[in-house]
Amino acid sequence: MSADPNCIFCKIVAGQIPSRKVHEDDELLVFHDIAPWAPVHVLIIPKQHIATMYDTDERHTAMLGRMTAMAPKLMRDLGVTNGFRIVVNTGRDGMQEVPHVHMHVMGGPRPWTKG
Repeated sequence: MSADPNCIFCKIVAGQIPSRKVHEDDELLVFHDIAPWAPVHVLIIPKQHIATMYDTDERHTAMLGRMTAMAPKLMRDLGVTNGFRIVVNTGRDGMQEVPHVHMHVMGGPRPWTKG
């Protein structure tokens, strides 16, 4: 499995930087975002270093599918019952801050939502 020694997410996968883990298996790691945009905000990342979605291809189909399929169960397990968002930022113009593929899964009431 490839890793980038300068990548913060690779360091989290390696256990060099602590995280609040939600799920971990051989292929994926899920942890709480340190700067959440919602009451529940987790990141799903592949353990393999892949810099951006531009670097994925058909070899990554199953892994990307698992990431997406995992989101509803994670949200239910974390108490989110009224909807959630999935966001994948890609590249500089897509506002990707960490160059390691990651999926934001966010749920819970938003403070600016009009009731």
